[in-house]
Amino acid sequence: MTISKKWQIRIFFLIWLIFIKLFIRESLFGFLLLNTFLGYIPIELSFHIKTNSKQQSALVFWPLTIVWLLFYPNAPYILTDLLHLSWLNPNDLNGMLKLDGHIWFLYTCLLISALTCAFIGFWGLLHVARSLDNRLHLSSELFGFLTTCGLIFLTSIGLYIGRFLRVHTVYLIIKPKFYVDLFLNMWNRQMIIFVIMMTIIQLVIYWIYTLITAAQQD
Repeated sequence: MTISKKWQIRIFFLIWLIFIKLFIRESLFGFLLLNTFLGYIPIELSFHIKTNSKQQSALVFWPLTIVWLLFYPNAPYILTDLLHLSWLNPNDLNGMLKLDGHIWFLYTCLLISALTCAFIGFWGLLHVARSLDNRLHLSSELFGFLTTCGLIFLTSIGLYIGRFLRVHTVYLIIKPKFYVDLFLNMWNRQMIIFVIMMTIIQLVIYWIYTLITAAQQD
């Protein structure tokens, strides 16, 4: 990604976060500002991860990549926040969607945050996957695909941890030992189903991304 595009993304998020702070007065949706900011952090971190070992030493690359991995689930996390629109009772007595400007305004804000964090964040995931393959000298397309799938699966687990165990990334850094037992005992049928569903969603995004990328090269 070019430097100009990175700055476009940075400026967009700065303006968007200010917009959310100023115009979303609904207390129930106060989470959007924090979640959008957390979703942006792994995007910014991915900008600083270099694919070439000559451009970035291992002492910088590996800690930065680990921190990115801890924060990355925050990027697609906002997709799960879309379910909070049910708090607004968007259907009337006949089951039809209400034509309510306030509801559709919040829907628009949620969707913009979710799409930008999820899709730009996914670029970061693919960038990190390529960087890992280069560092480990895995040039095969199969290894690239497996690395991407592995990161997607770990992200799905991270989504479960954040969504249902309510563990923020910051807590993992501050009190890592406290959550070891919690993570070891979280495996159950419903958790596995959720992880599979989130993995499928991300794989579909991956497929769409590769289609668009391939179309641009034709």
